Amino acid sequence: MGSALETVRTALITGASSGIGRAFARPLAAMGKDLILVARREDRLQALAAELSEKYPIQAHILQADLAQPDGPQRLFADTEGRGLTVDLLVNAAGFARVGEFSELPWEAQAAMIQLNVQALVELTRRYLPGMRQRHGGGVINIASTAAFQPVPYMAVYAATKAFVLSFSEAVAQEVAADGVTVLALCPGATATEFWSIAGHWQDRLATMQLPDRVAALSLRAFDRRRSSIVPGLQDRVLAFAASRLSPRPLAARLAARILFGRRS
Repeated sequence: MGSALETVRTALITGASSGIGRAFARPLAAMGKDLILVARREDRLQALAAELSEKYPIQAHILQADLAQPDGPQRLFADTEGRGLTVDLLVNAAGFARVGEFSELPWEAQAAMIQLNVQALVELTRRYLPGMRQRHGGGVINIASTAAFQPVPYMAVYAATKAFVLSFSEAVAQEVAADGVTVLALCPGATATEFWSIAGHWQDRLATMQLPDRVAALSLRAFDRRRSSIVPGLQDRVLAFAASRLSPRPLAARLAARILFGRRS
């Protein structure tokens, strides 16, 4: 079985207006892949589409969608179907976090987190995956996190959603591998994006974080090699291994609270 990216003509990227989602768009365009750019902020999508279609011989479609709404994934799928757009690679990059105690954060924010990080990701994967299997190519990149490898106090719901994404992606990867379809769980550590301003934490540490362009590049390389998961960066791989394999889970949770937030838990 050859290169996974060779089977991709068109990639749909959610959360494409910023951060890791946006970082996926440029290398895919440079490879000559057509793009379907999805996010809430249509003005940013228009600017990115214009930039990439001018620089590379590709088509860049923009679809405004709010995937935190329960009907968002179905509407997006119907939109691509209605336009006759075939999705060979789905990059589920839309997601967000909020920092704080579970019992104090607004329920509406936590429900939206579950809807976007889990429900929308699963539904879009389910809607687009059958076509990929029929075509015997393409695949899905789901954005998880190093938070998937241990409980994270003060980001309890976010970390739980990412643990779900990792487990779900690795399971589905095995189901579809024989059909020539690749499913990759991307588990980045702290990355310099707008994620932290929305989360309300670590905005002062962006200069020390890895860059989203590097995360996207390493992820595409892993996808091309048909891997089922990747933790970009040696330090993050070591920490993920230690948290998931070497530490009892209560200890891993206490350490996460201490390292990430300077709190005892």
